[in-house]
Amino acid sequence: MSSDTDTDEAHANGAHATNPRATEAQAAPARATEAHATAARTGEAITTSALHAAATGADTFPGVLREALNRRGLSLERVSERLRVRGITISQATLSSWQRGRSQPERARSLQAVDVLEEILELPAGALRSLLGPRRPRGRTTPPDAEGAALQILGEDSVVEKALGARFRHFNQETSSLMVHDIVRVGESGTLSAISTTNVLRAKRAGADRAIFVLSFDDEAAEPVDIKVTCGRLAEATYLKGLKSLVLEVHFGRELAKLDTTVVSYAVEVSPSETPATHYERWSRTNLHEYLQQVFFHPGALPADCHRYVRDKVGEPPRGRRRIPLSEAHDVHVLTSRCKPGVHGVAWEYGTGTAGTGGP
Repeated sequence: MSSDTDTDEAHANGAHATNPRATEAQAAPARATEAHATAARTGEAITTSALHAAATGADTFPGVLREALNRRGLSLERVSERLRVRGITISQATLSSWQRGRSQPERARSLQAVDVLEEILELPAGALRSLLGPRRPRGRTTPPDAEGAALQILGEDSVVEKALGARFRHFNQETSSLMVHDIVRVGESGTLSAISTTNVLRAKRAGADRAIFVLSFDDEAAEPVDIKVTCGRLAEATYLKGLKSLVLEVHFGRELAKLDTTVVSYAVEVSPSETPATHYERWSRTNLHEYLQQVFFHPGALPADCHRYVRDKVGEPPRGRRRIPLSEAHDVHVLTSRCKPGVHGVAWEYGTGTAGTGGP
């Protein structure tokens, strides 16, 4: 099955879950007036820097840093001095390079400085750090748009694109995923029995209020039989039998201010399939701060071997294969920090015995 976040898809035998970084919220205008309106409706405070960023479109690390410095009226010299008082030495030249986008914080000391900068500049916790991706490649590159990034991972005419139709081009453009936790449960027969996902989303623009998720199943016999949303409100649950895919639309219950965060959690129970599950994957078109995969096995269907792997795109051969141990709780897990775009999977084998009879 596979599941998808911010154009991510997870796939595990019997099911395929797609949550385009969680499958992202539908587009809404990103205007400063909407940020004001959001604050009024929700009764929550919105910082001046977030408001200004919403008006100017400064949704990158350099842009948000630059706007926050301007709002606070602090020179780079004063910021450098305040960091030094807290035991962190970052030169004015480095700070200048960060706000101009010529370099980004990557080392542990620099990342610690970013956390302190958020306090100094009176930004929400994580407002700067969440905009940092993995280490930047040398040379200048132009990032693809949301649709292009998804196509790079999924390829043309994917199941996700077919399931979403016209929505594929713009889905979840208003949010990005920061953290995702997938839990997959394998039943006594060795087939997929349930999937649950918790996704922490951050609004790229003011007004984001929903996200779309696509779960795709490998086996036609594996169909969703029960869907529960514990964080958020389920607005759509459409099972496309011909595509073996479930489309979920979850509303947040409020419009988010820019850089605001929300949590979406859902669980799907699955009818028994005809084929034992042997893997689970999630694809992501953008960077995740953290991604946690957990697979729980029924005591009567314990695997003989489990391993993790990565694919650069759907359909490509796996790489980075590493064995992972089965715990006393009969589960395996993989925690990936600063998770790069691609397909991240866990696979298992049942050995010479029959799945569902306790292994070899």
